[in-house]
Amino acid sequence: MNLSFKAIEPTDKAIITSYTFNSPIQSCDISFANMCSWHFLYKSEYTEVDGFLLIRFRIEIDGSYVYVFPIGNGDIRSVISLLEEDSLRYGRPLSILGVTQVSKAILEETYPDGFTFESDPSYCDYIYLREDLVNLTGKKYQPKRNHINRFRKQYNYRYLDISSELVPECLRLESQWYKANSAGDYQRALQYERRSMTFALNHADEIGLAGGAICVEEQIVAFAFGAPINANTFGVHVEKADVSFDGAYSVINQEFAAHIPQNFIYINREEDLGIPGLRQAKRSYHPTILLEKYRATRALR
Repeated sequence: MNLSFKAIEPTDKAIITSYTFNSPIQSCDISFANMCSWHFLYKSEYTEVDGFLLIRFRIEIDGSYVYVFPIGNGDIRSVISLLEEDSLRYGRPLSILGVTQVSKAILEETYPDGFTFESDPSYCDYIYLREDLVNLTGKKYQPKRNHINRFRKQYNYRYLDISSELVPECLRLESQWYKANSAGDYQRALQYERRSMTFALNHADEIGLAGGAICVEEQIVAFAFGAPINANTFGVHVEKADVSFDGAYSVINQEFAAHIPQNFIYINREEDLGIPGLRQAKRSYHPTILLEKYRATRALR
């Protein structure tokens, strides 16, 4: 059976989220908003087979396909075999990215010694309790509370939900941020990020995006946006701030978390990508879960 994949588009939201929202997987890799906004780079595609959602991406470097662990219920061995056949059609052993410990255990049980597993700390997801980011309770969060208190004393600000009217102002701030941060090793990655961000903001309603901004004297000084990953985990995909406003990052972090619907117990703030400053910032909020993800490669037979 040859699998027939379809490019992921905003109109596929209902189909894809009917699987992902009911899944226990908390990985940012299965966020529908992420898959849509990064489609230009990864050419994300999906198909439905025997009660499972199957997703594949294309790797820019060599054009190979990699797959997401099947999402759904049923005969996992059967759908893994279909993915393997699909991958072998392109001359590659099956490679599954973003494999969590739970999915890894299923693969190990189903295929003893059938997969090799590699992990990279740079691609662990940082997952927090929503109430921790809102309340910032305890000594470990004292520096965050200090930043926020200083900001509130110095500035009279408003929190605004991001609407289509605010998108140009958010993009203006992002452009300012990009100019200040795009030199060096991360220039290409940041170019990709701003392309993804622009798509996401301009298609917010279609892809289920929610966002908020901090406004000081009619100027947007920080914004964040994200989307649900599953029924209890919300993904924060982008957060930008003007660092000349001391404490702006801390304020948008807390305010956005406070405005996320309360049915979301966890907030996934994604990976640090091995960037030292980003790693330090994410660790400073003391994640509840550091979600390790593996690349599983099928052993050739």
